[in-house]
Parts: sequence; structure tokens; C-alpha cells
Amino acid sequence: MAKLILLQDGEATTYELTADETVLGRHPDCTIQLQSHMVSRRHAHVVKDGPSFYLEDLGSGNGTFVNGQQISQRVQLKNEDRLKMGPLLLRFEDDAAPADDDQDDLGFQVDFSADNEEEANSTILGSLESATGFGVLEVQPEAKLKAVLEISRTLAGTVDLKAFLPKILDTLFEIFPHADRGCVLLKDEQTGRMVPRAMKHRHEDHDETVKLSRTIVNKVLEEKSGILSADAASDSQFDASESISNLSIRSMMCVPMLSLQGEPTGLINIDTQNPLNQFKNEDLDLLMAVAGQAALSFETARLFDSFAQKQKQDRELEIARGVQQALLPDKLPEAEGYDFYASYDSAQAVGGDYYDAMMIGDDKICLSFGDVAGKGVPGALIMSRMSSCVQNTMEFVHDVGEAVAAINNHMCANAVEGRFVTYVLAIIDLKTHEMSLANCGHMSPMILRVDGTVEEFDEDTIGLPIGVVEDYPFEVVKRVIEPGETIVLFTDGVDEAMNPEGELYTLERMRDFVVKGPRKAEELGKALLADVRRHANGRAQNDDITIMTFSRHPE
Repeated sequence: MAKLILLQDGEATTYELTADETVLGRHPDCTIQLQSHMVSRRHAHVVKDGPSFYLEDLGSGNGTFVNGQQISQRVQLKNEDRLKMGPLLLRFEDDAAPADDDQDDLGFQVDFSADNEEEANSTILGSLESATGFGVLEVQPEAKLKAVLEISRTLAGTVDLKAFLPKILDTLFEIFPHADRGCVLLKDEQTGRMVPRAMKHRHEDHDETVKLSRTIVNKVLEEKSGILSADAASDSQFDASESISNLSIRSMMCVPMLSLQGEPTGLINIDTQNPLNQFKNEDLDLLMAVAGQAALSFETARLFDSFAQKQKQDRELEIARGVQQALLPDKLPEAEGYDFYASYDSAQAVGGDYYDAMMIGDDKICLSFGDVAGKGVPGALIMSRMSSCVQNTMEFVHDVGEAVAAINNHMCANAVEGRFVTYVLAIIDLKTHEMSLANCGHMSPMILRVDGTVEEFDEDTIGLPIGVVEDYPFEVVKRVIEPGETIVLFTDGVDEAMNPEGELYTLERMRDFVVKGPRKAEELGKALLADVRRHANGRAQNDDITIMTFSRHPE
């Protein structure tokens, strides 16, 4: 999608270019109304021709500029082109083209000049190490204290990171009244590169890109020192007879912003093109002090922002937890001669385990039990889809084999790679007490017989997990539930629960506990969960733990 971004008063306003013609000007009828008396009523328009966009001046009084050049005829716009109409700046963006790596989302651009180290070092007039983050306090302490207090007052209470950096530059322009331009670059957490995040010109109609020496920037970051440079004051390429008004004499200061650990998280650069008010070493020392306080304030604001984001995420996860709990059955079926129990404990706010139990007609009960590969939000999303799929399928299909095939094919459609579900689907006929069961890659249920032994289904009957292979032929096993028998379904959060020493609970311990445990479904389920907690001995839960037990009453 192509768009124009208007940069005004430190804010960026986006206008999508969806029409064949977009008119820009001061008149209210214009597609994009520009609020400035230096902009003509109908200043310019952008015309869409196929996939391309063209800019044309409409006879404006002050002209239309693209990348600093006034246009006299229609020109094709390219991604990241900078437009100027009167004092207003705009940027053209086209998603089909890559953005400039040295440009941030507000349109600020920094040109890192590819200089060699010898040339760059020849322009350096002074440097200052940052031992404390505030420079040498013995030097001009009154000025430093005043500057630090001023920037502390300005930044106090500011937690909006977008507003924070421009405030730093505003304060620097007050402290250094002869500064013409300033910019703040921050370190990108992923790439490690310095990216421009704020820029200020003393003259609003100034549209020149800030130029920085890459060698000087690297020196500032590597040595954690401030640099004072004048890139033309003593350059031999200028003839002594040349008028001083023609010289681009630029005095520049560049200092690091250091974190609490003393590592560079960004840098501040200000410069002046006034040859009569060049920066001095005491200015550099003052800027180091201000940058130190700015860095600490920024670190505080960033931590507060992270805390606020964490709180927001926690609230959203709590809502998601409530939604997920609503997907689980409010109550388990009540059938004469049977007891049912289930518990669900996620390792995080939401989890990927799943269970359901529902009546099918008057004489059958459907039990659905699964474990999504992965936990947390991704697992919860797959779990919610699985829950909906099972509910819809079992409403119309009452045969275990047909139902599990339909569920599998549905989950295979548009499946997320690596997100499968180990699953057990069972239907109990309350008249014949026969249980029909399909095991899709899950651990075998444990059946506690009346004689105190544990029976498990043969591994050959276990198929692939749900969502792996479409039209997979799952095997259905049938078994009559005898009076007094109890069946235990569980996820791997049970047998893989760890204690502080890293020892697993294991299937062997679980079998022993089931043999020695209570015979009633609810009592056995609660006792098993308590035993797992005892084994963990306070270690944080590393996986979702879900247990479902049901038993047939003894005769």
C-alpha cells in the first residue's frame, strides 16, 4: 500500500493513496489539507498510473520539492522520497520497495559518510571519556548542575518514549542556543545498529539530512567517549581567499548514552554551522553531563514502559485464561453407576491441554482428551480450535472411527507447522458398558482393575497425532468397563513433572500410585495431582498438567 506521511509538529500523520488522484493544498476540498499559509490552495497532486505514482506541481506560489530539488514537471515517486511544500515535509512510502536501513518510522534520516579513519581523526578537536556518565564534575560544576536540573525537570514524568527523545533535543537547544541541528540515535535490540529516533532543526524549513562520520560514531561507541569535531575549519581543500559565507563550516559534538551497566544504548549529536559560535571543549563536557542524565531518565522511562506493557499483557492473558476456561465443560456428565472427575492446571496463564465430556443422546457419554504440542498462547489457540472442532463433529457423528477421522482432516486443513495434538476420543455405552476408544499419538490410559493391577492398551493401537496426516486410518479398540474399574487419562505434564534435582515423576511411579491409590474417580484424581505436587517440591511447573478419571461403581 502506497502512502504519504505528513511530518508536522513532531507527529507523523499517514494518508493512504487509494484514489487515482490525491490533491494536496490549503483548501478544505483537497484530499490532504495542509495547514500553512505558505501552501497554495491547490498546491500539488499525486496521480496513480498502474502500480506507479507521480507527483506534479499545480502552479503553487512557493513550489514543490522532491528530495530538496524543485520540480517543474511530473516526476515519478520512489519509496522514501522526501517531499516539501512550503514549510511542510512529507514522505512517500511504497510497501513494494524496501525502506532505507538508516531511516526510522518518523521520516528522520541520517547519512553515515563512508570516511576513512585518518580523514575523520583529522577533524577531531577534542574528546572526553565518560567515566561516570556525567563527565568531570570539577569542570564548570555550576553550569553542569543547572543543565542536569533543567533536563531532569523537562523529562520528569515523561513515560511516552516517542515524546521523550524530542524533549531531550528541545532542552539541548535551550542549553546550547547556537546549535542548529540535533539528532538522537538508539541501538536496535535485534540488529545492534544505531537507528535515528529523533531529530530537530532550529529552522523548521530546513530539510537537510544530518550527516555523521561513521568513523566518529564508531569511536564514540567503542571508546564510550564524547567527540568534538569541526569538519571544515582547517580543511586544506578550501582556498584562503574563499568567502567565509561559502564555507560549510560545521562544528559537531557527538556523545554516547550509556545504560546503567555502562554500555552504549544510543548517542546524541548536535552541530552548528555558525562559524562565529563553534563548540568548545567545555561545551562537550557539558553535553556529556546532560547525556548522562538523559540516558538515566530514558532508561527509567523504558523500564516503566516495559512494566506498563507487561501489565497490559498480563490483563490480556487473564482475559484469555477466562476464555479458555469457558471452553472447558462447566460440569461433567452425571450417569447412574459412574463417577467422573477432571482437573486442568496450565504451566502459564493459558495452556495447550484440553478435555471435554458430553452426553450423546440418553445412553452414551463422549470423552475427549488431548495435549497440543507446545504451551502458552500458541498452544491455547490450537486448543480452542480443537475444542470447537470436536463439539461440532460430535453433534452429528456418534461413531468413534468416523468422528476421529473427521476431526483429524479438519485439523490438517490449514494446519500450523509443528502444531499437532496427541488425542484420545472415547464413547461409553451406558447400557452395554462398552467403551470404544481411538488413541491418536497419546499415552495409553491406565485402567485400574478390580484385582489391583493396571492395564494399558497395546502400543500397536496408538496412531499418529491429530493434524499430521490427512485421511489417516485410526484404529478403534473396544473394551467393556467392568464393575469397580477406574480409568485414568493424563497428559505428559504428569509423568514429566520435575523436582528441584531434575528428577521426573515417571510413568512407573504413576502406575504404583494408581495401584495403591483410592478407587473412586474423584478421590484418585485429586490424590494423584497432590502426589505430583509433592514430587515437584516447589519447582515451577514446566508443562500443563491435566488429569481425567472415571470409574464404574462396584456391583
